Amino acid sequence: MSVHNREEQLKLDIMQWQEQLSRYEVSKWEKGYEEWIDKMLAKIPDETAQTYLQRMDGWLYQLTTVIQGTQLQTNAKERILETARVFNSDIEKIEDLQSLSIDQLSFICEQQVSKQRLVSLIQGTLAGTGKPVLLGTDLVAMLATNLHAIHVIGMSYGYKMNSPFELMLSLKVFHAASLPKRWQRSGWDMLVEELRETDLPFFYEGDEQVIDKTWIEKAGLQIGKACLILLTKRQSLQKLPLISMAIGAGVNYQFTKQATDYAKRFYQYRFLEGKDETYSE
Repeated sequence: MSVHNREEQLKLDIMQWQEQLSRYEVSKWEKGYEEWIDKMLAKIPDETAQTYLQRMDGWLYQLTTVIQGTQLQTNAKERILETARVFNSDIEKIEDLQSLSIDQLSFICEQQVSKQRLVSLIQGTLAGTGKPVLLGTDLVAMLATNLHAIHVIGMSYGYKMNSPFELMLSLKVFHAASLPKRWQRSGWDMLVEELRETDLPFFYEGDEQVIDKTWIEKAGLQIGKACLILLTKRQSLQKLPLISMAIGAGVNYQFTKQATDYAKRFYQYRFLEGKDETYSE
């Protein structure tokens, strides 16, 4: 199969995946949970809720900028470049990866994503032991792990992730990827609109609000996971709370799998759209 045909096939796969998101049917449990969340939020004054969401936005942006400056991010960048040089020895910087084929980029991405999923699995297992420090830092660790994973995916497709535009876009990708399934198609459409409205992607000029009430539902599930871990950690085998460890590992792994699958689709779509613009010129 030629490179062009392979790209067309991947575009078709992404379109079919979008249609699956559109056809997602909400279960009775999800509908009931959403109604409960809405009732809880209705009790909070609008001004208080908006202040909380804005603070969450600012905190997430600070977290993603901190991640950019860590050795973890630098090491991931070097691993991506080393792998890319197997395909093209002339590659020197992240942007050069866009000279590779989509299959080569997807191979690099899968290598990096598998490591991030393993990290999430281990982190969830440790939180599942129920130890106060590990359980108390679980949410922050999970957010950091998944934000880093999205940065790694973006770099794997040739995007330099430390510009203001890329940092904000990565946050919006994370937000859309971690939404409940029924909201993910609308999140995708907003991401695509962001790309269409941006001509020179360095400074970000769009709406900087990321967190909204649709994301609170997912946060509630993480709190529920912590409560379930505390309830089940006494059921241990040889002093290991296996049930609660399995819960922590399973929930965190599934969250990261959903987020990385979504982000991978988005950056594939973005890369292919960029190729189309190049061809048209």
